[in-house]
Amino acid sequence: MSPDKLTYMANQIAGFFRTRPHDEAVAGIADHISKYWEPRMRTQLFAMLEAGGAGFDPLVVEAAPAIRKPKQAA
Repeated sequence: MSPDKLTYMANQIAGFFRTRPHDEAVAGIADHISKYWEPRMRTQLFAMLEAGGAGFDPLVVEAAPAIRKPKQAA
């Protein structure tokens, strides 16, 4: 997936949860991405965040530690 599209999608999720209390928003973002994004998307998300996370909503960056990491290929 293009980095721009992935960033856009993550930021859309953050926008949806922005009206909730802060802690609930962060948890909601992490839960949504963990449940509904396929492992390749989450792998790409983590790579982009490790490279600086340019363009991501601060709520996405804050939620990142709670997002389930994909299992490594054996």
